[in-house]
Amino acid sequence: GILTANNNIKELTLKEAIQIATTNNYLIKETIEKQRAALEAEKSATADLLPKLSASYSYMRLKHSPYAVFSYSELPIGSQKVNVGDKDNYGWDVTMTQPLFTGFALITKRKIAQLGVEISKVEHEQAILDITKQVKIAYYRILLAKRLVDVAEEEVRQLEAHAKDAELFYKQELIPRNDVLKSKVALAQAKQKLVKARSDYKIAVSALNNLLGWDISKTISVEDISGFKSQEYHEKELFEKALKDRPELKILRTAIQGAELGIRMARSAYFPNVYLVGRYEQKGEDILAKTNNYTNSHNASIGVEAKWTFFEWGKTRAEVKKTFHQKNALVERLKGIEDSVKLEVRDAIQRLNVAKQNAETAKKALAQAKENYRITNLQYQQQVTTSTEVLDARTYLTQAEVNFYGALYG
Repeated sequence: GILTANNNIKELTLKEAIQIATTNNYLIKETIEKQRAALEAEKSATADLLPKLSASYSYMRLKHSPYAVFSYSELPIGSQKVNVGDKDNYGWDVTMTQPLFTGFALITKRKIAQLGVEISKVEHEQAILDITKQVKIAYYRILLAKRLVDVAEEEVRQLEAHAKDAELFYKQELIPRNDVLKSKVALAQAKQKLVKARSDYKIAVSALNNLLGWDISKTISVEDISGFKSQEYHEKELFEKALKDRPELKILRTAIQGAELGIRMARSAYFPNVYLVGRYEQKGEDILAKTNNYTNSHNASIGVEAKWTFFEWGKTRAEVKKTFHQKNALVERLKGIEDSVKLEVRDAIQRLNVAKQNAETAKKALAQAKENYRITNLQYQQQVTTSTEVLDARTYLTQAEVNFYGALYG
C-alpha cells in the first residue's frame, strides 16, 4: 500500500517502514535460516535415539577351494581331502542397531539441540528488535535532516533578501561597502551549509533504504510525527524488565543451561555404550548368496554389544574440566552483560530526560529568536541598526532552530 498508481513512493509511515524492514532485511532472514537449521539439528539428535538399519554386500574369490583333511590310521586309505567351501563366496547382511545405554550422551545431545532451537528463536526476536530500533533511528534522522534542510533553505532566502537590501542601501550611500561584503560572506556560508544539509538528507534516506532492503538510491518521503508525548519511567522497574526480557540475556542463560548439559555429555565417556544388535545374513556361491552346498545359506541373530573405553590418558577428565570452565566463563559474561544492560537503561533514561528538558527550553528560545530576528530586520529596514546585528540575529535563529529540532527528534 505504499506505491501510487504511477509507481512512485508515497509518504512512508513509521509503522510501514518497520513492517517492510522486518520482512526484507537480510539479518531477519539470516535468523530465520538459523532457526530452521536448529530445528533440523534437533531432528538429527532425536534420530540418534532410534534404531538404525545398515546393509552390506561382499564378494571374495579364493585361489583354491577350502578343504579339510581327515586321517584314517586304521584304514588303508590313510587320509582324505574333503572340500568345505566354494572358491566364489558371496554374502550380504542387514543389521539393526538400537542404542540401549550411552552414558546419557544421546539424551543429553537431544536436550542441547532443543536449547539450540530456543536460542535461535530468541536470536530471531533480538534481530527484529534491533532492526526495529535501527529503522526508528533512521526514520527520525530523516525527519531531522529534512528539518535542517528547511532551516538552511530559509536562512539562504532571508540572507539573499538581506544582501539585496544591503546593496540597495549601499547604492543610496546609507551604509558602507563593508556591510555589503559581510552580507555576501554570510550568504555564501549559508549556501555551503545548505549543500551539506541536502547531502546529509540523502545519506539519511539511503540508510533507511538499506534497512528496508531497497535500492539505496530510491527516493522516498517519510511522514512526520504529529507530536511526542513522553511517559514517566521508573528506573527500578525498567532494570527488572530489562534483566528479565533482554534477548541477549535470555540467550546467555540458555547457553549456560547448554554448558551444564555439556558437562553431563563429557562425563558420559566414563560409562560403557550398550547396543542391541539384530542381524540377518546370507552366504553362498551365487550372486544372491542363495546356494550354499556346505553350510546353511542364511541365518539370523540377536544379541547385545557393549563397548567401554576406560583409559585414555585423562582425556575424558580433561574434557569434563574444559566444559566446566566454559560454563563458568558464560556465568561471568552474564554478570557483565547484566551490568551493561542496566547502564544502557540508565543512559537511555537520562538522555530522554535531557532531550525533554532541552526541547522545552529550545521551544521558548526558538520563539524568542524568531521575534528577535523579525524586530532586528525591521530596524535594519528603517536603518536604526546595522547589518551585523541582522546577521547575528539570523545566526541566533538558525542555532535555535537546530537546537529545537535536535532535541525534538533526539
